[in-house]
Amino acid sequence: MLRAKNATFLFHRDFMSYHKERFQDYSLLAFKGKRLIAILPANRVEDKLYSHQGLSYGGLVLAPSIRFSDVAKAFKAILYFLESQGISALHLKQLPNMYCSQPSEELEYLLFIAKAELTRVDLSSTIHDLQNLKITSSGRKDGARKGNKHGLRIKRTTDLSDFWTHILIPQLQALHGVNPTHSLEEIQKLQDRFPDEIVQYNVYYKDRIVGGSTLFVTPKVVHTQYIAANEERQKLGTLDFLFFHLIHEEFKNIRYFDFGISNTNQGRKLNNGLLYWKESFGGKAQVHRFFKVLTKHHYLIDSVI
Repeated sequence: MLRAKNATFLFHRDFMSYHKERFQDYSLLAFKGKRLIAILPANRVEDKLYSHQGLSYGGLVLAPSIRFSDVAKAFKAILYFLESQGISALHLKQLPNMYCSQPSEELEYLLFIAKAELTRVDLSSTIHDLQNLKITSSGRKDGARKGNKHGLRIKRTTDLSDFWTHILIPQLQALHGVNPTHSLEEIQKLQDRFPDEIVQYNVYYKDRIVGGSTLFVTPKVVHTQYIAANEERQKLGTLDFLFFHLIHEEFKNIRYFDFGISNTNQGRKLNNGLLYWKESFGGKAQVHRFFKVLTKHHYLIDSVI
């Protein structure tokens, strides 16, 4: 996994196992002779297989030196095997290209050949090239100035309980009536396992937490897994203050800063206010694609092998 050209720490078994009781794991390994060349992190639901639903993205994890012909043969073998096991369809959510250490779009082409159906598209906002970024939005600058005026303080911490208990859970419940994807126990366990990849930044006003963000950090990308602030966020400029610091100081040398998606309802509904806020920091549109391919279409791959 560490050598793959298109993988992140989310594909490690230590990450995937935190919620193993929720999913029927059905991950597959593809070999060429005795050499492992591809992995499909996946779970099964009745007669369907999903690139793992407990992860933010998936698809085929590939060896760094793999040739296209071997990817094609591996994908055909996977579809053929799944059909033989009574699985009618494979649902894939593709890994965004910015996470790849090398070009890695073999599967995109093979899905086209196998007549896959595009079932969902999420709209994400990503900043590219932070070193040359100039935030021009007066609203974001005003917010950061408010934070300075009120003496806000930012702290990086390994203890996520303050943010989860006092900010994230109450705000998600109040605004959307939902809980975080990860419970406090789950995210704390993951942070303990991946201390350099899962980092927490909290914002304090007079020693009282008022906001924060949980970040997933990979070699090329910083992804905001959770963002939240209390009802004082407009008055204090909490999140503008925090993200000015993260973008211009903490992660100024990283290649991509990913704010995540602004969608609900399987990508069909857009939160325009949230999208505007991300764009005003310099975030640009990037899509995450979801596909469904029928396993019986394995024979179509023969045309390119």
